[in-house]
Amino acid sequence: QVQLVESGGGLVQPGGSLRLSCAASGTRFSMYAMGWYRQAPGKQRELVAIITSGGSTNYADSVKGRFTISRDNAKNTVYLQMNILKPEDTAVYFCNADYIGSVRRYTYWGQGTQVTVSS
Repeated sequence: QVQLVESGGGLVQPGGSLRLSCAASGTRFSMYAMGWYRQAPGKQRELVAIITSGGSTNYADSVKGRFTISRDNAKNTVYLQMNILKPEDTAVYFCNADYIGSVRRYTYWGQGTQVTVSS
């Protein structure tokens, strides 16, 4: 079982920056692929960025060059550095932990943190 708690959301002006954090409790954090997803009002949840257990990263085209995902396995934490924020980045951001075991898949979600980009 993994519990995820996001923090760092808030209100920021266009062009500004925020850093989201997701603290995980439980076991074997380093084995999980960690991802950030977001959901804007009236839209489906979408993948923003993902980092594998080995440290490989992948980003949605809309955030490439602006967002950076990273992880600190010693602190059981994954981060999302968001720069040059745009109004269209406004959404609830969710942290996800995902592990495909030999028998079943384990996936967990945080409660989400609101990011609002507005002047």
